[in-house]
Amino acid sequence: MRNRTTYVIMENEMKSDTSDNISLANEDVNFDILKDIENQTSENIRQKRAHERITIKVHVILQPGNSSACLDFKVQGVTGDISSGGCRSMFPIPVTVGDIYRLQFDKSQLDIPLVFARCMRCKLISEDAFEAGFAFFQAIRLPEEHPVPGKSELL
Repeated sequence: MRNRTTYVIMENEMKSDTSDNISLANEDVNFDILKDIENQTSENIRQKRAHERITIKVHVILQPGNSSACLDFKVQGVTGDISSGGCRSMFPIPVTVGDIYRLQFDKSQLDIPLVFARCMRCKLISEDAFEAGFAFFQAIRLPEEHPVPGKSELL
């Protein structure tokens, strides 16, 4: 009988030690998560971006990237910002996330060549406005001098 009591006491002590270690590990993880959340300020997020963004409104034509579907539809939108790695644009219809598109920017507003890009996200802004984020397949070179943000006319 004494042996069984000893084992039960030892087993309970081991469980207690294990739960204390798990509790300490959870506290460390929680602390790391809290520090990460604290560091997610808009300035820190901007610094982590791969490319600097320019806030600019430029007309853009969107077409499917597949040459056999290129003439299926053509939609005009306007950019919100652009970087050498991608852009954020507004369109009157939703853009399919994951699909590849041709983006042609209005050369009179911003001299950038035709680019192929993947839609990374699309968000409903209002009933007839959708914000889409694109990642370019090849980085572009932005002109040194670009129009003053907001000077270009909206649609």
